[in-house]
Amino acid sequence: MERSLTMEIVRVTEAAALKSARWMGRGKKDEADDAATSAMRAVFDTIPMQGTVVIGEGEMDEAPMLYIGEKLGTGEGPRVDVAVDPLEGTNIVAQGTWNALAVIAIADHKKLLHAPDMYMQKLAVGPQAVGKVDINASTLENLLAVAKAKGKNIEDVVAVLLDRPRHERLIEEIRQAGARIKLIPDGDVAAAMNTAFDDTGVDILFGIGGAPEGVLSAVALKCLGGEIQGKLIPSNDEERDRCKKMGITDFDKALTMEDICGGDDAIFAATGVTDGELLKGVQFKGQKATTQTVVMRAKSGTVRFIDGEHSLQKKPNLVIKP
Repeated sequence: MERSLTMEIVRVTEAAALKSARWMGRGKKDEADDAATSAMRAVFDTIPMQGTVVIGEGEMDEAPMLYIGEKLGTGEGPRVDVAVDPLEGTNIVAQGTWNALAVIAIADHKKLLHAPDMYMQKLAVGPQAVGKVDINASTLENLLAVAKAKGKNIEDVVAVLLDRPRHERLIEEIRQAGARIKLIPDGDVAAAMNTAFDDTGVDILFGIGGAPEGVLSAVALKCLGGEIQGKLIPSNDEERDRCKKMGITDFDKALTMEDICGGDDAIFAATGVTDGELLKGVQFKGQKATTQTVVMRAKSGTVRFIDGEHSLQKKPNLVIKP
């Protein structure tokens, strides 16, 4: 995979963030998602690569999407798998709250998990706890393992998970263990990434969320030296049949980092749409806009935070054809 793709995909996430941020707080999540998706497609068309979406957002809630199997790029250059969420946190943008992102991950061909847009059980930790947790272990065992790995008392450990009725039992188990909880309305890619940064105050991610977000999180954590484990959770026969057509037959299998994101190289980029613990959201002022992006590459271990200033007058559609 060519190093130059690192900065190319930053252009894509920046465009999606800039377009969707116009919808912040306006209560229209589908319009925000459509704006991000359209912007991503337009910029992808200028990038010299042969990309294929292997897992994408949108099928589950019938939102605008970059669909599985869609071809991205100019058709020249390296052949890569693409995992994408043009707007991670559509409700967040609609409500104007924290941690909405425009997100892309790419890896060499056949190195990303190829699966339908469905649910996935996830367990994610940062570098200090890699190899210490197990998705098949109990909640208490995993919390104790993270506490030991990070030199903390269990009451100092912070677990993050989506605020959903399906997590009521998990929430009670964490509280009984004595750990603390950060419930989030949406945005578990940002939450998984936060486990790898001490200053975010997050130690472990638990719970069930979207499979596309699981793949995106895996690429981010591969770049950051962290770990995610997962289990696909088909909710009906149609999803089971689609999994089987994609070569997935064992639904009890615990997916490792290598299963979700294989090989030694992958690139991840996320641009903040709204403010979060890790990234600032888009700010507009007249004919200027600012963005903040994190872009990472697994092979080199490089993590860059990029502050961008954009002239909306010179680039009104966010695309300049080469």
